Amino acid sequence: MSDAPTMLINPFCPITGAKILGLKATVVLLLTLLIKAKIRITAFSALGTLLLLLQTLVFLAVSGGLTLVAAGAAVYANQQRKAVAA
Repeated sequence: MSDAPTMLINPFCPITGAKILGLKATVVLLLTLLIKAKIRITAFSALGTLLLLLQTLVFLAVSGGLTLVAAGAAVYANQQRKAVAA
């Protein structure tokens, strides 16, 4: 066994107290940044979902409009063919 005396850390020592306060401040800062990142991820996820919904609605509106134009062109062509045949 070693005869060297073991030194216990005094919790009331100002240097140790400063280290503990520094660690606590670091933990609070990191938790704040983590919560901020979580809020940003949630917000941008909601924004992404909203933009995806908007993109889908625009696609459906454009494809519906193109369908109407194609149907109108088919009806017009059919009327022209009947007018020429008559």
